[in-house]
Amino acid sequence: MGELAGLIYSLVPWLKALHIIAVIAWMAGLLYLPRLFVYHADAIVPETRATFQIMERRLLKVIMTPAMIVTWLAGLSLTLASWSSLVVSSWFYLKLLLVIALTGFHGVLARWHRLFDRNAHSARFYRFMNEVPTLLMIFIVILVVVRPF
Repeated sequence: MGELAGLIYSLVPWLKALHIIAVIAWMAGLLYLPRLFVYHADAIVPETRATFQIMERRLLKVIMTPAMIVTWLAGLSLTLASWSSLVVSSWFYLKLLLVIALTGFHGVLARWHRLFDRNAHSARFYRFMNEVPTLLMIFIVILVVVRPF
C-alpha cells in the first residue's frame, strides 16, 4: 500500500465519525425548524414572531447549513474511499437519491423561512411537513445498515 493510500485509509474512521456527527446536527435542525414554523405560524404578538424569525435564521445559518455541508463533504470523501464496492450496490444509489431529497427539503425550509412574512401555510401544514425528514431518515438508515439489495 502506498504512503498516500495508507494515509487516506487511516483517515476513514475519522471521516466516519465526522460524517455521523454532522448528520446528527443536520437532522436535529431538519426536525426542529418545522416545529419552530408551527409555533411561528400560531404566534400573534409581533415581538414573538420576531423572536421566532431570529431563532429560525440562526438555526439555518449556524447549525443546519454548515452541518449539511460537512455531511456532504465527509460523505463524498467516504464514497470515494469505497467507490469500487459502492458503485455496484443498488442500495447506495437509492440512499444517494434520498440524501438529495433531504437536501432539497433543507432548501425548501430555507425558502419558507425567507418568505415567512408572506406565509400561506398553517401550523397544521408545518406539523405535517415535520414528518418528512423523519421518514427520509428512517429509509436512509435502513438502506445503510440493512443494505436490502
